[in-house]
Amino acid sequence: MESLNHFYAILYDHFGDSMYFVLGFIVLLSVVAQWRLYERAGQPGVAALVPFWNFIVFLRIVGRPASHMWLFLIPIFGQFYMIPKVWIELCQSFGKRTMLDYVLVIIFNGIYIFNLGMSYDTRYMGPVYGKHIPTDHGAKHHASLA
Repeated sequence: MESLNHFYAILYDHFGDSMYFVLGFIVLLSVVAQWRLYERAGQPGVAALVPFWNFIVFLRIVGRPASHMWLFLIPIFGQFYMIPKVWIELCQSFGKRTMLDYVLVIIFNGIYIFNLGMSYDTRYMGPVYGKHIPTDHGAKHHASLA
């Protein structure tokens, strides 16, 4: 914890009060992107502002029950399996089914969510949890077999 405080002290020494404006701008962009993503999926955008409700709405978008929220609190399983899995399900819910989309949502999550929410080309296809969703790679493979 002391090293984290030291890191913030170094950032503050270097950037001063402008650091708070940059962080505030990033938070504002995140809320706007999440709001638009929720509205695009037919959910209330205001849910992006309410802490537990936004997580329940996020799970509803991919088709998971609200009770799955507790799975994210299981150490290691929640962080290294559930979070990436739900992010990939989010991509699939918006019709993004390539390996590149999956890698991008895991590496650049915030930017990718912003892109999904603000893009005019992206359409919500419906929840995917519990459904078999073929990837584009699998479709090409099956086409080559026919």
